[in-house]
Amino acid sequence: MSPTPPSLSSLRLLPCNAFLFPFRFPIKTLSTTFTRFLCTSSLSNTHHHLQPMLITMTDNETHTHLNPSKADDPKPLIYPIPLSPPLPLISKQLELNRALSASSKSTLFVLSRSDVVFEDEYLIVVNKPQGIYCETVLSAIPRLLQDSQGTGMKSPEEFHLANRLDRDTSGVMVITKSHKVAGKLVKAFTEHKVSKSYIALCCGSDPNWDRISIRSGHGRSNHGAWRVYAESDVGRTLPGGSMVRDMETSFQVLSVNGRHRFKNPTTKSRTDQQEELGEEEEEEMVVVEDAGVDIASTEESKKDEILVRANPRSGRTHQIRLHCQYLGIPICGDVKYEGPHEWKGKTWDGHALHAQTLSLHHPVTGLPLVFQAPLPFWAKPFHS
Repeated sequence: MSPTPPSLSSLRLLPCNAFLFPFRFPIKTLSTTFTRFLCTSSLSNTHHHLQPMLITMTDNETHTHLNPSKADDPKPLIYPIPLSPPLPLISKQLELNRALSASSKSTLFVLSRSDVVFEDEYLIVVNKPQGIYCETVLSAIPRLLQDSQGTGMKSPEEFHLANRLDRDTSGVMVITKSHKVAGKLVKAFTEHKVSKSYIALCCGSDPNWDRISIRSGHGRSNHGAWRVYAESDVGRTLPGGSMVRDMETSFQVLSVNGRHRFKNPTTKSRTDQQEELGEEEEEEMVVVEDAGVDIASTEESKKDEILVRANPRSGRTHQIRLHCQYLGIPICGDVKYEGPHEWKGKTWDGHALHAQTLSLHHPVTGLPLVFQAPLPFWAKPFHS
């Protein structure tokens, strides 16, 4: 014979305005955080047992724990520690001013034929100015082609950015004229079949190396700044769910305080040249596992003007800028990564980084191409 369910009056209520329900249920509320105790009923012979159920509500999400205990708590996640410092306080207002300036230029910006490095029916390559967003340059392409060719304006949706540059980085920018060509170039970039060369004007102490390659981790927490991480942290999760990714850059010192001659980029790789000449040039390799140079504590040593060439072997956001900061030679004007806003009597409105060359195989003809942008004003004094 089945037991008779107890009457409601025979149930012992929990304190604190607890509720009785024979099942669990979700609670919806706008309250940020609060806790309520519920109970469930179960019948065993003629005895009724009350079992506490803890429902915690945080940010409109309900998490139910039956008989919670400390032994069941998950172990806290241990996140990688960034090896580069947070953004300097001075950078916030300066970066805001630069962003507002770039936005104000967007409606009036136009390209001229002198900005065009290369053009055919599939591609147009331009020399992007400093202080202009990539999207602003892209939106100016239809008007440029209409004015120069005297034809009807092509739909803006047909044009695509093949590569992107930071707002204050000048230099080579490739734009495709059709969806099909854009897809081919995306594949080439993804498969690392595109080579890029940058020049940067840095400040710091004269490096004790002529050539160096640096390999590290790269990432940022949720809504945080991009930071350098240890190479051994690649693949680990950061707060917010993103992961540390690898990045590698090769650097070559071109001049220090104006000494040494500027060497033009070559279409051949350094390895190819060495094989032809039978040379083996030494290049120091740095695999990042510890913190870099503490720039804030070495301000007095920031006296040398260093022109470097950088060849990124990966395409991470702010990669060259981060690695220059890590090496203790921040880029002039790069206030986000400890570069000086004022340097030797000059005030910088943006960082001194220029995308000088980009080489690839034509997405349609397959021919090898090397695009080279003219030098920016700050690099011309070093060129002889």
